[in-house]
Amino acid sequence: MPLFAQAAAPPDQLLDADTIEQTLSQGLAGRFTGAKILALIPDHTRTIPLPMLFRLVVALLHDARQLDFMVALGTHPPLTPDALHALVGITREERETIYRHIGLLNHAWDNPNALVEIGVLEQARIQQIAGDAWHPSLGGDTPVRVNRAALNYDHILIIGPTFPHEVAGFSGGAKYLFPGISGAEMINTTHWLGALITILQTIGIPHTPVREMIHAAASYIPTPITLVSLVVVGDGLAGIFIGDHLTAWEAAVEVSSQHHIRWVDRPYQRVLSHAPPMYDELWTAAKAMYKLEPAIADGGEIIVYAPHLATVSHVHGRHIYEAGYHVRDYYLRQWERFSHIPLGVLAHGTHLRGSGTFENGVERARIRVTLATRIPPADCERLSLGYQNPATISTDDWKTRAEDGWLYVPKAGEVLYRLK
Repeated sequence: MPLFAQAAAPPDQLLDADTIEQTLSQGLAGRFTGAKILALIPDHTRTIPLPMLFRLVVALLHDARQLDFMVALGTHPPLTPDALHALVGITREERETIYRHIGLLNHAWDNPNALVEIGVLEQARIQQIAGDAWHPSLGGDTPVRVNRAALNYDHILIIGPTFPHEVAGFSGGAKYLFPGISGAEMINTTHWLGALITILQTIGIPHTPVREMIHAAASYIPTPITLVSLVVVGDGLAGIFIGDHLTAWEAAVEVSSQHHIRWVDRPYQRVLSHAPPMYDELWTAAKAMYKLEPAIADGGEIIVYAPHLATVSHVHGRHIYEAGYHVRDYYLRQWERFSHIPLGVLAHGTHLRGSGTFENGVERARIRVTLATRIPPADCERLSLGYQNPATISTDDWKTRAEDGWLYVPKAGEVLYRLK
């Protein structure tokens, strides 16, 4: 299906403000006259010029009968009213005046009353999708539950960026539905499938089993869907693609691959991966590890450097402290110990710990993972992670050690590093 509108900047350039506005206008203006629109957007843990986009989209969709924005949180914590205002770049006064008719909503993945079942992915279908990665720990049939708001509108408009992603291969597109506004079942099954396959065989690959499962679930949603897929570079946009959620996402992935994958000639021995403040818990700051793991030598070390960070997970902390961070087979070969832990938590555990083996009761991870955060040393030991006091780290020192196979990444979590 052809795109409604698209724009891609030349190499080493970004789209200017006029091009952004013109592209959005071409793709959206007059398309939803008289309709009820649910716009799905990311939270603060994704880089996107959302304040600019929010104002432009509201203006372009002025003829919609209703326009509401829902933050596709997955299992992230809900945002307060003030945080919602900050996310879309409006003041409280603007919220109560010129934007008073616009809904600002949180997804609630753990509220049964907010969800509706729209289908089931049967075990045989999941097994076919998983292929050689299939394991009985994936369980049986997976109910496809989604925020019931998705059925109460005439159209769903997804507005989000596309980056290499540890679970799905690339983020964006229908991922704003599953896990964005889905129930726990799809969240757990897709994330554990990604963990079984491993990050090294997933991240930066467009067509993965997890992505196929996400698209299979999205096919159950009866509401028409339009995607505004964005390629974000720094503070700007290198690409905008507007169309159906499959075509627009495919186009964005092609451009994201050019901007967000950095190919290196030789693996690094040590990496200082600086997680920015937008990652306010280890649940999301772990992206600073995911994006670097493919470029680290066997036996090397990655330090997740986040001096601001003091929390493992606001939502899943209890389960994470019980399960710890371990390689995949540590969990699989002791399944009786871990089968009661949500699969999404176990997936997070193996994603951060990285690849490795568990044989004869001995765990051998491929690389060392060290936290330089406000999470105490005793907690790091309990979680099976290393600890370094962030106050002892000098980023200037790291910048001088390139010849030793050291790498400092100042804003980690979005650009993928891979060996050529």
